[in-house]
Amino acid sequence: MSVAVVILNWNGKKLLEEFLPSVVQYSEGAIIYLADNASSDDSVSFVSERFPCVRIIQNKVNGGFAKGYNDALSSLSEDIFILLNSDVEVTENWLGPVLSEFNNDASLVAAQPKILDHENKDYFEYAGAAGGYIDQLGYPYCRGRIFNTIEKDDGQYDDIADIFWATGACLFVKREAFWKAGGLDEDFFSHQEEIDLCWRMQADGGTIKYVGGAAVYHVGGATLASVDPKKTFYNFRNTLLLLVKNAKGAGIWWIIIQRLFLDGMAGFQFLLQGKGGHFMAVIKAHFSFYGLLPRFLRKRKNHATRLKYFRIKSIVWKYFIVKKRNFNIL
Repeated sequence: MSVAVVILNWNGKKLLEEFLPSVVQYSEGAIIYLADNASSDDSVSFVSERFPCVRIIQNKVNGGFAKGYNDALSSLSEDIFILLNSDVEVTENWLGPVLSEFNNDASLVAAQPKILDHENKDYFEYAGAAGGYIDQLGYPYCRGRIFNTIEKDDGQYDDIADIFWATGACLFVKREAFWKAGGLDEDFFSHQEEIDLCWRMQADGGTIKYVGGAAVYHVGGATLASVDPKKTFYNFRNTLLLLVKNAKGAGIWWIIIQRLFLDGMAGFQFLLQGKGGHFMAVIKAHFSFYGLLPRFLRKRKNHATRLKYFRIKSIVWKYFIVKKRNFNIL
């Protein structure tokens, strides 16, 4: 299979200086692309001069993660796309085990390796860990990470496992399946679009896997409370859009009502913690959701599926009430 490693960049010269060398060193046999989202810094000229083996794709606008990748991938013909964040350090043989699984399993449409924390390399990283799931209300969690509890990597996830979603930080995806599912939904702009994509590809009959024999190190973002309110906005809004678009059945509206209520509680917790920007982000997320609802109801007619998307009804209950903080004891 031919392989394209595609790194989306926006004003990320410092990250490219630190992390691109490992990608070039350890990606033998793959074609490496830098997909630039209309950067205003000199990151493109830096890559062109320092890494002439890396092919440059110039996007006309900064359309976020979803549009940026859709635009970049539309011109590529490789069999496997690897969507790789610019803040990921790859390791020797990071490609081999995952690509072998694609060769061994014709139903496999997307996969991820083990995602470890670049700053604390004995621990899993927040965004992806050892493969992702969502509960009935759309809360994402991972093998190795539930809410703010990050597990140490003691080899407990050195396996190959079916998962519901593979992280966009290092997403291996079959080109044919990517486009059959319609690519990334650009209305999401950023955050949770990979969950939406994995949901649709599974509805088309594909499988998603985690391959623990390969590992990368991701800088990532840690908890929502410590990041820019824009990330809070996109995560809260996009979960609601994800459910409306994909979860079939009249019961979805009771699920949405419950989620809106819990979002409100989270918003007031932000306020009590003195994080007014995050409180406002939750409010803005809900108003944005209402504004996009008619459009997503139209999408629902084409995409909603009875595919069972959850193993656990409420990860909130399991984590906060039952106090089960590690994946293996859920």
